[in-house]
Amino acid sequence: MRTETQNTVDAIRTSVDLVSRRMDRETAKHRLEEFNARVEDPTLWNDPEGAQKLMRERQILLDKLNGVEAMERQLNDNIELIEMGEAEGDEEIVAEAEAALRALRDVAAGKELEALLDGEADANDTFLEINAGAGGTESCDWAAMLARMYVRWAEAHGHAVELQAETAGEETGIKSVAYKISGHNAYGWLKSEAGVHRLVRISPFGSGDKRQTSFASVWVYPVVDDAIEIEVLDKDIRIDTYRSSGAGGQHVNKTDSAVRITHFPTGIVVTSSEKSQHQNRDIAMKALKSRLYQLELDKRNAAINAAHEAKGDAGWGNQIRSYVLQPYQMVKDLRTGFETSDTQGVLDGDLDDFMAATLAQDVSGKSRAEALAED
Repeated sequence: MRTETQNTVDAIRTSVDLVSRRMDRETAKHRLEEFNARVEDPTLWNDPEGAQKLMRERQILLDKLNGVEAMERQLNDNIELIEMGEAEGDEEIVAEAEAALRALRDVAAGKELEALLDGEADANDTFLEINAGAGGTESCDWAAMLARMYVRWAEAHGHAVELQAETAGEETGIKSVAYKISGHNAYGWLKSEAGVHRLVRISPFGSGDKRQTSFASVWVYPVVDDAIEIEVLDKDIRIDTYRSSGAGGQHVNKTDSAVRITHFPTGIVVTSSEKSQHQNRDIAMKALKSRLYQLELDKRNAAINAAHEAKGDAGWGNQIRSYVLQPYQMVKDLRTGFETSDTQGVLDGDLDDFMAATLAQDVSGKSRAEALAED
């Protein structure tokens, strides 16, 4: 076997081993046996919500185990094909097997990253909020560009996107918008996007060719699972109803159906304006509980807490990522050092490499640049 191919095989084995150890494969098999036994219980569906939750957890665990076994099987099959091709002098078989191994290496690397999403709420759906920073029209337009970017990312990954609330900019764009994004590991991936995002470009709204810098903040919170108890006391909140200021036309509420909940102990304010008043109240309460749960997660994790506090206002010195469109093209994450010149691809939702770099740094404590320097 050629050295390059052996390196590919070694990389796959390393990824598979890390995935197996991360999930604690033997324990996962025992858990699956327990799930299977409970599925056969005729009283399972007496509690439909509990049954659906169990079935989801069982399927996630089954997919993980099957994924590892499939990678091992493909690895061994292609090694055998290479050995057979080399013994028979059949270069075509060897080339096909080597190509399959290279593809498997990429899949295994992706599974390795996914295995890092084992935090308490990583698998949950998520709320994502975007707020324009100082700068009027420019920042409102930038906030709208970010909203489009995240919706495209979510849709590309098969996640459902539901608009929760939106406040339009005075001239264009949006002052703020909130989405619920539903899909496996939605929070785990998107949590790395929380922070201030900075845009540098030639303004499309003014005359001349001066560069304009705009800011917008992104906040990400996990949707609280029913199994997680978050107590919200009536005395700690104020619930207001008001008329939404949406995009106009059929989207403007004709009654005071929008709901705003203010949580006095923390100062958190959440809104929902896209449904009926009853639905908006329920959505806003869930969003509040998610924000409170995120605060609890922050307290448990010093690194996350530090990052959360460092976000600060949407302005200079607090940004996590810069998007430069003029005088050159570059998007750079200031935490990991990862960058790309494909600015349009990023703004169209191609964020996976940025998320992966941040996730890997959160686990290793090292940026990609530091890791490469050591190599």
